[in-house]
Amino acid sequence: MKNTIQLSYAEHRNAACIFLRFSKDAELISLIKKIANAKWSQTHSSWYVSNTGSILNALKQELEPLGVILTESDKPISINPAQKKNETILPELDADKEQKIIQFKQWMRSKRYSESTIGTYTDALRIFLRFYSEKPISEISNNDIIVFNNDYILAKKLSPSFQNQVVNAIKLFFKTVENKSIDMASVHRPKRDKLLPNVLSKEEVKLILSASANIKHRAMLSLIYSCGLRCGELLHLKPADIDSKRGLVVIRRAKGRKDRVVPLSIKVLDLLREYYKTAHPTIWLFEGQVKGNSYDERSLQNVLKQSLAKAGITKPATLHWLRHSYATHLLENGTDLRYIQELLGHSRSTTTEIYTHVSNKQLQRIISPFDTL
Repeated sequence: MKNTIQLSYAEHRNAACIFLRFSKDAELISLIKKIANAKWSQTHSSWYVSNTGSILNALKQELEPLGVILTESDKPISINPAQKKNETILPELDADKEQKIIQFKQWMRSKRYSESTIGTYTDALRIFLRFYSEKPISEISNNDIIVFNNDYILAKKLSPSFQNQVVNAIKLFFKTVENKSIDMASVHRPKRDKLLPNVLSKEEVKLILSASANIKHRAMLSLIYSCGLRCGELLHLKPADIDSKRGLVVIRRAKGRKDRVVPLSIKVLDLLREYYKTAHPTIWLFEGQVKGNSYDERSLQNVLKQSLAKAGITKPATLHWLRHSYATHLLENGTDLRYIQELLGHSRSTTTEIYTHVSNKQLQRIISPFDTL
């Protein structure tokens, strides 16, 4: 593996970050995500990692033996002037607090939390502790969390979901690392927006799935829709998870670390057989440019964008829209909600019931009083 990574340093989302710029390489992306929980910044069109004391050494130790060259850029990351004006630069954490965050991360790993959750909770906790950088952790109280919600989250107009993430991270951190109870009843949580799922019509889905001439792309999108898969569930499928004799797809360790099975369409099975003959996947059912590496999530999102453009559909559809459409179309076909709940892997029936609000079949039964005038 030969590539050059250009390093730049800047504040991003009120945290010190290292931006990594390099030629697109699926294997390298997979590595830096694994080593440093790298994330993609749409604003800066670059991968970035938290600028902690050990992260740069970890990248060098893992990547340089593979022939990857790390160089530091003289150019700072450009920041929008309006963004810079409103940005509050928080102080860096001292070594003791950084060690506490490491302990928290180790605890979550030992409990088998997903790397995504670990990254989210760690980032949220780091911002909170940087906000109170001058205050010992042992002296932080319930009221400090309320002040943080008002003076930081609400003042910066950050999202309700971020506020919930911070509260969840703080609660777990104090319970596990500090062995200290936080009275969460006194901490303000935002009300969740009750948004309806976005659904495509069957005609639109058909246009999208048939738009691409690439058999791998058609197989991936078709499998997401026909089985109601999440993006991550598709990308973690292995060839052995396709049970062609029983007509099932086995989804292992999905959200909530649960396995489930879903029926496999005969038409999709034929498509998969055709794809398999040309691709010969080794480890993952859908692999990237490098054999043995799973297909990249951003690349799959781009596949959908290209299919939307070819199909002439201007809706801002995402991969999750296909999952929502699957559930809604099942309901419109008369499938019982209890079965849909099992197929989607929902823990609570109330999560599945939201599809009753967008089912066209149910809405068409309602006659407007205007029609009876």
